[in-house]
Amino acid sequence: MSYHFPSKLLEEAVNEFSKLPGIGSKTALRLVLHLLRQSPAESESLGNAIIRLRNEIKYCSVCHNISDADTCQICSDPSRDRQIICVVENIRDVMSIENTRQHKGIYHVLGGIISPMDGIGPGDLTIASLEMKAGKGEVREIIFALPTTMEGDTTCFYIYR
Repeated sequence: MSYHFPSKLLEEAVNEFSKLPGIGSKTALRLVLHLLRQSPAESESLGNAIIRLRNEIKYCSVCHNISDADTCQICSDPSRDRQIICVVENIRDVMSIENTRQHKGIYHVLGGIISPMDGIGPGDLTIASLEMKAGKGEVREIIFALPTTMEGDTTCFYIYR
């Protein structure tokens, strides 16, 4: 649906919101109008949170999870078993597994899975640092928590090989 906007600023904001996944132009307009009804401080708080997220977020130097520091809370936790690594596709997978409170080891976030159709090859993932971890001889078990798709199986096989 195309709208006639009374303001270029409104149109620009709606266009930016509609770039987010799952947000169409109707939802984008609803969100922008909601923000206009909020106090300037509340809208500013949202804007600042987004800017800080982009400028200050780090990726853990050990597992590639999102972190506020160079090493994430999971890798920094001395109670975690560093001999068990759970290999996942993305950060959402870490969050899902952590919510179960069942995994006591650490993680390795690949940043995707091998998908030639999407132009993603082994070099686009963090496989090299996983190989380095495993090559040190300190890892007892690697758990592959990847999708049960052809791409997930290909990624598992490639890493296993």
